[in-house]
Amino acid sequence: MEDAAEPRDEAGLTEREFLARYDPRRFPPMAVTVDVVVLAMWDSRLSVLLVRRRNHPALGRWALPGGFVERDEDLDDAARRELEEETGISVPSSGGLPSAPGEGVTLQQLRAYGAPGRDPRLRVVSVAYVATLARAPAPRAGSDAANARFWPVHELRAAGGPRLAFDHDRIVADALGYLRDRVESTPFATGFLVEPFTLSELRRVYEEIWGEPQEPEEFRRRALVRQGFLVQVDRPEGPSRAGAATEPLYRRGPARWLVPPLSPRAAGEPAREGHPWP
Repeated sequence: MEDAAEPRDEAGLTEREFLARYDPRRFPPMAVTVDVVVLAMWDSRLSVLLVRRRNHPALGRWALPGGFVERDEDLDDAARRELEEETGISVPSSGGLPSAPGEGVTLQQLRAYGAPGRDPRLRVVSVAYVATLARAPAPRAGSDAANARFWPVHELRAAGGPRLAFDHDRIVADALGYLRDRVESTPFATGFLVEPFTLSELRRVYEEIWGEPQEPEEFRRRALVRQGFLVQVDRPEGPSRAGAATEPLYRRGPARWLVPPLSPRAAGEPAREGHPWP
């Protein structure tokens, strides 16, 4: 028969007694924040949503939307709250690919960042998220953000581009690497488009993410051969979109993985040096 007595540690204390004596001041203060990398095709360019900081530290610098996690708040809830407060954009939580035509939304944890000195106020660990939008509304600055706008990715390291606060340039670079991996192995790229879409529209998404042009017919062949990736749909009645009057329309198929992965180059094509990502 198991001993029903409350267990005691080496000092003879029960858990209740241990917690009553516990002093959290033994450790230096530390805070947890969230930062959200919102990616969208804005004016046909892969872009990231940034806010201009209204307060110290890094006053006036561009940064990712985010902020401190409140005492009784879940991390996902904090990410959604900070994003909406600072940009006016609401992103529901989603565990993977867009789940409905035109929804085009994911909100997923990327990784944590906790290097000492990354924030001059105190030791801060940030949990970064990635969100993709098919319909990207115009952001509206609020809370402690003085401005909010989408910046094309290729401008982030260009002359005159924004100088990001804290270590947000690294977070953006990691998010873009994550994005590239996802679009090669899964139908993730369809999350940037409202269904139904054309292969030309999908190809432009891949070109922006990969940073290199794709030959239309070769891309079409490679995309359609991936089983379950795309499903052709009937063209709806009514006015056609400009430039797409004769192109077939597609929606995302049931596949969760692309087999084989869809790489920037056809098999046997030599790799190209350099990439415009930060």
